[in-house]
Amino acid sequence: MAKKTAAESDETRLKKKISTTGKDKPKSDAAVRALRKRLKREQRRRRALALRKKHAAGSKGEAKASA
Repeated sequence: MAKKTAAESDETRLKKKISTTGKDKPKSDAAVRALRKRLKREQRRRRALALRKKHAAGSKGEAKASA
């Protein structure tokens, strides 16, 4: 069976978790730190994908981005 696509992205889910758990716990807490690391990893992955798509599009991608 294939993995189901989530209604909300991993990024938004992690942001919600961080905002709810971060209020009652200090920033140095290991659980909050792990959530932040996962969020940053997702953001890097999304940005890298966008950059790869832009480079793959070539001059067409550059024209779209500037327009």
